[in-house]
Amino acid sequence: MSYTGVKSAIPGPKSKKLLTEWHKYEADVTGYQAQIVWEKGEGCIVTDVDGNKFIDWTSGVLVTNVGHCHPKMIEAVQDSVTKLINNYESPTEYRVKAAKALMNVMPEHFGKCFFLSTGSEATEAALRLMKRRTGKYEIISFESGFHGRTTGSAAVGGMAGPKKGYGPSLPGSIRAAYPNPYRDTFGFCEDGPKFKKYFAYLEALISANSTGSLAGIIVEPYQGAGGFIFPPQGWLKRLEEWAHANKLPVTLDEVQSLYGRTGKMFAMEHDKLKPDIVTLGKAIGCGIPVSAVVATDDVFSCLGKGELSSTLGGNPVSSSVVPVILDIMKEEKLVENAAKIGAYMKEKLLKIAAKNKYLGDVRGKGLVMGLEFVKDKKTKEPAKELIRPFIDACAENGLLVGSVGVYGNVIRVAPPLVITKAIADESLVCMEKALKKLSL
Repeated sequence: MSYTGVKSAIPGPKSKKLLTEWHKYEADVTGYQAQIVWEKGEGCIVTDVDGNKFIDWTSGVLVTNVGHCHPKMIEAVQDSVTKLINNYESPTEYRVKAAKALMNVMPEHFGKCFFLSTGSEATEAALRLMKRRTGKYEIISFESGFHGRTTGSAAVGGMAGPKKGYGPSLPGSIRAAYPNPYRDTFGFCEDGPKFKKYFAYLEALISANSTGSLAGIIVEPYQGAGGFIFPPQGWLKRLEEWAHANKLPVTLDEVQSLYGRTGKMFAMEHDKLKPDIVTLGKAIGCGIPVSAVVATDDVFSCLGKGELSSTLGGNPVSSSVVPVILDIMKEEKLVENAAKIGAYMKEKLLKIAAKNKYLGDVRGKGLVMGLEFVKDKKTKEPAKELIRPFIDACAENGLLVGSVGVYGNVIRVAPPLVITKAIADESLVCMEKALKKLSL
C-alpha cells in the first residue's frame, strides 16, 4: 500500500491559482514551504487541492501530535461550538475539565495552570511571573533560542529574525551560549556532568552584564527554531541546580517539546527536571489555538485577582479539546509510539547520512529530529542553499518538510505521533529520492 501519490507538477494547477490569489491579498511574509495548497489532512497524510497526497514530517510545526483531524477532536469541537464560543473570564464546564485534565498529567510539584491562546502569550505570562515573584527584571536566556514573536518573547529570544530592524528590544535580557554538541567551538559540552567550563563562563557573563537584578531563567529543553539543538546529557539538570542555588526561578519552554514528542510525555522527564514554571502550547490543542502556563503554587502566589487574563484563553472550544487530546495520547499509546518509531527512523537516517556528503548531522529524541546540511562534513560550513531545493524535491516525491536553524540549513523531522512503521518507511524512501537530486 502506498500512502503518497503525486499526480501533478508541484504546484498543481489549482494550487498555483490559489497561491497567486493568496499573495495578491495577504502579505507574503511567512516562511518557505512546499508550494502546495492544503485541502485536508488525516493522521499523517495531507492532501492538496489538486488531489496529491503527502506524508507530513512537519505536524504543522510540531502541533498535530495526535494526527490531523482526529475524529474525537472533531466531535469535541462540534459539540462545544454549538453551545458556546466565548466566555472571557467566566468559568465553563469545559474550562474546569481542561484544567483538571492538564494538571493530572503534570509532574506533582506543580500547583496550578492558566490557559492562554498562543505560545508567545504563555512566554509573556512566564516572564511576568518571574519578574513579579522576585521583584527583579533581568532574564537569562540563550543564544539561538526562540520563545515567540511578541515584544517580551522576542527580547529574551536568541534568534535575529524576530528582532532585526525593530530597534532596541526590552532591557534586561542577558543571553548566554546554548551548548551545541555538533558545533562545540568552546568545549562547553566536554566536561559533564558538572560542566565547570560552561558555568565558569556563565558566571563571568553575568558578572559583566547584570545590574544585580536577576529575575530568572528561561530555556528550551532543545532549541527548535534554532535548529533542533539538543544539549549534552545532564546540562539542563546542572543549569537548574545552578539557578536554584542562586535563588532564581526556572521557566522551561515546552511549547513544542510536550506530549510525547521526545519519547516522554514531557521533555523535562529525560533529565528529571523540576522547573518552577513551564510554558505549553502547540500540541496541547493539536491545531485548536490553546496554550498554558503551569507553575508551582509559590510562583502563582505573587499574583492577585485580575492580574493575569486573556481574551480568548480558556474559551469553550479550545478547552473542549484539552482533555480529549490527553485521552487520545493515553488510549493510543502515542508516547510509546514516538519513542519506538523515533528510534527506528533515527537509525535509518543515520545510515542515510553516512552515505550522503551533504547531510552532516542527524540529531534528536523521539519524533523530533534535525537534519543539518553542510557543504563539507569536515568544515561543517552551512549549506542553506540546498534547503529550498530539498523542500521542493521532497514534495515532488510525496513528503512535506520544513526548515529551521540559525543558518537556515536544518530540516525538521517531526511527523504526527500516530505514524506507523510502514508510513515511516515510505517517507524515508521519499526523502532519499529527494537527497539524490541535491548538488552544489
